[in-house]
Amino acid sequence: QVQLVESGGGSVQAGGSLRLSCAASGYTSRPYCMGWFRQAPGKRREAVAIIYTGGSSTYYADSVKGRFTISRDNAKNTLYLQMNSLKPEDTAMYYCAADDTPCTLRAGAGNDYNYWGQGTQVTVSS
Repeated sequence: QVQLVESGGGSVQAGGSLRLSCAASGYTSRPYCMGWFRQAPGKRREAVAIIYTGGSSTYYADSVKGRFTISRDNAKNTLYLQMNSLKPEDTAMYYCAADDTPCTLRAGAGNDYNYWGQGTQVTVSS
C-alpha cells in the first residue's frame, strides 16, 4: 500500500523559510509525477509545484516562482519543497501527491493524482 508522509510544516514570520519533506513508501513502480498542492480555508486546492520523477521538468504556480523549489531524491523516495521568502498568503495546508499514470505538468487541483499524504500545515504571519 502506497503511503506518503509529509513533514516540515510549521509557523514562521513573513520572509522566513521552511522545507517540506514527503517520504513515500509502498510503490511497486515509481510514479510519473509527484507534486505539492495546497489548500487554504475557503479556497480551492491548487498545485504549487510538480516534478517528473524520471527527469528534471517542473511546474510552479506563478505565485511561488522564484521563491519555492521542488526536488526529489529517488534513492530515498523523498520529495522536498524548499520555501523561501514566505508570505502570509502562503498560509495553507500543504499536501504531497503522486500520480502513477502518465501525467502533465500543469495547474489544477490534482484530481487525477491517486496518492495523497495527510497534509502539513504552513502558517506565515506578517
